[in-house]
Amino acid sequence: MAVAETTPKIAVLLSTFNGEKYIADQLDSLLEQTYKNLLVLLRDDGSGDGTAGILQTYHDRHPDRFHRILSGGHKLGAGGSYSFLMQYALKHKQALGLEKAYMMFCDQDDIWAEDKIELQMRAMQSAESGDAHRPVLVHSDLRVVSESRDVIADSFLRFQGLVAERNGFGQLLLCNIVTGCTALINEPLAVLSVPVPPEAVMHDWWLALAASAFGKMILVGRPLVDYRQHGANTLGAVEYKANERTFLEMVRRIPHMKPEPLLNEVSIQAKAFLARYRAQLTASQKLRLRFTSAMFVRSGVLQRALFRVLRKL
Repeated sequence: MAVAETTPKIAVLLSTFNGEKYIADQLDSLLEQTYKNLLVLLRDDGSGDGTAGILQTYHDRHPDRFHRILSGGHKLGAGGSYSFLMQYALKHKQALGLEKAYMMFCDQDDIWAEDKIELQMRAMQSAESGDAHRPVLVHSDLRVVSESRDVIADSFLRFQGLVAERNGFGQLLLCNIVTGCTALINEPLAVLSVPVPPEAVMHDWWLALAASAFGKMILVGRPLVDYRQHGANTLGAVEYKANERTFLEMVRRIPHMKPEPLLNEVSIQAKAFLARYRAQLTASQKLRLRFTSAMFVRSGVLQRALFRVLRKL
């Protein structure tokens, strides 16, 4: 059953780049949502294919559902583009018809379940009851599918070896469980989080950290997005496989261990988070951030040792 138009208007943020092959499927899935009170903010990040033309076509056909923002030739990258869209929605909230700036993030090559927005808004409004100023992030699981939408995995979280319950601040510092295209955030979280700094690994990780540190995170366990796996994914889904090396094999690898680039990025992100929010953080949170920042070292052995200590805290 469709949700009445009296429900809060939601801004769906969609940044595109060379997405002509799949973008129509995603845009159609937005139009088919049971939750009808939405406005899709479109921004193309300098595509060299026909993506911009497809966006314009949908905008012209459904001007009440799509709002196009011209990039002016500025390429911001995925994280920068979504940060820009968040700031745009906040700045132009009244003109866009947003009483409260609820925002969702949309990837160009995925497909949403028709009740995605409806289910997540229900969870959001439940979380906000009693405290409308609390920063809240609602996210969901996904299905991993092939280019032709054959199911590869019923659960993205299990496929990646992620544990949804590991959503505490210290745990999220080391491993993000929030996939941006599943996320719904409220205005307090958006105001708290922007601008997303260039030191953030990705905008969704930054939002997850802010929500876990200062507000609330909620998981809708059902997959609400078909995550299309193909060769051009910015960040693809890689199946998790347990490390089956013997102790002797691991000992032999020690002299050759190099620092993990991702752990270096995690360290840089932690340092930026501490600098941004120092005055609002608890002593425990500051301590975790300092230890995480310390993982930026030249020794791969020391880096992994710090990582294992932090995982046990």
